[in-house]
Amino acid sequence: MRKTIIIASITFLVVIFGCVAIATVIFNISAPAKRAVVTQTSSPPPVIVSARNVSTPAPAPIEPVVQPTAVSEAVISQADAEETLLINLYKRVNPSVVNIDVVLGNFQHPTLPNGEQPDVPTPEPGGDGEQFSPFFNPQGQGSGFIYSDEGYIITNNHVVEGATQVSVTFFEGTEVLAEVVGTDSNSDLAVLKVDAPAELLVPVSWGDSDALEVGQRAIAIGNPFGLAGTLTTGVISAKGRSLPALDGFFRIPEIIQTDAAVNPGNSGGPLLDSYGNVIGVVSAIVPRQMGDGERSFLGVGFAIPGNLVKKVVPGLIKNGQYAHPWVGIVGSTITPEIATEMGLNANQHGAIVAVVYPNSPADKAGLQGGDRQFITREGARTEIGGDVIIAADDEPIATFDDLISFLSRRAEVGQTITLTVIRDGETRTIDLTLEARPSQDELFRQ
Repeated sequence: MRKTIIIASITFLVVIFGCVAIATVIFNISAPAKRAVVTQTSSPPPVIVSARNVSTPAPAPIEPVVQPTAVSEAVISQADAEETLLINLYKRVNPSVVNIDVVLGNFQHPTLPNGEQPDVPTPEPGGDGEQFSPFFNPQGQGSGFIYSDEGYIITNNHVVEGATQVSVTFFEGTEVLAEVVGTDSNSDLAVLKVDAPAELLVPVSWGDSDALEVGQRAIAIGNPFGLAGTLTTGVISAKGRSLPALDGFFRIPEIIQTDAAVNPGNSGGPLLDSYGNVIGVVSAIVPRQMGDGERSFLGVGFAIPGNLVKKVVPGLIKNGQYAHPWVGIVGSTITPEIATEMGLNANQHGAIVAVVYPNSPADKAGLQGGDRQFITREGARTEIGGDVIIAADDEPIATFDDLISFLSRRAEVGQTITLTVIRDGETRTIDLTLEARPSQDELFRQ
């Protein structure tokens, strides 16, 4: 009996110790996980030590260093080639560019078509106090370039108009007085004459402005805001534009548009191609002009085409003026609206004759102007019913600017040209002998 009791007691103790051991193992397994869960909500997180592992904070991610892609040798070589081109061009051409300073007399703005003087430049629509003037106002400074080793220098008419004294400064600082030998407001060109050392009279070379392509390089060198010898670059933005001449009545054709930066003071300086040849004479910008008179370049500059310059300048040197060929009409480009109203095909192109000046070449040749007024959808009032010019000699005329360009490029005073016109729905030809363009005052007296 006693033996049975002892065996039972031992068995009971083994069971108790076994249960305690199992409970201890279970506690050691579950407790670290619970403590880890608690520490995750604390801040800052401490280092957690348990019976099974050691945990440490994760290191901050390392940002990778991005290495730029190396520029290829071809790209670098191309950039170096362009730099070399411009450096070489500047060294060759800048000695031919001069700064012009003028002492102005009593200047008046160009007259309006009705003969009146404007009080201020024409306001730009919706300008909020800004003003638009297509040409730089006559100023105390401008640019020019050497035309010949005889001392002739080309600049803009509006640079020297009204001047009582003109001086020229060469690239190395020599300053001399200049004489104005010829001006032409209808092309905004002028020629000066200086007596200077022969080594300073380095003439420019000329390019062909008719061969220009939109997108090709354009370089300007001049004197913007009095900053002598300034080079800027851009491209030919457009060609075949036209601008009003300084008298506001006639127009200058074949204007070159560029985004090369030009500002007041660039007037009269050369516009160049990549070879350093003159392709135009910088003349105008579309400026942002505030009430205080400050102006800035907006990326739209204009230059008189080089081929027109080459045509006009010899006449200015020889006679002090240039005789532009004149037809003697007022007109515009025919539109689908006007063509339909006249019973023509809506797609008809050409220059419609609105007014024929009495005793003009057009009048003598028998060109007919409009016979009735017409108000367009935009509210413009015009004369219609006149001849529609569709060709001059063998050159098609699609716009009125085409006719002006033809006269500028191919015509001379005294030359007889053949105009093809549509009259009353029928095509006919008219021979017309060109005369010299009269002054605005002479036109108003007719």
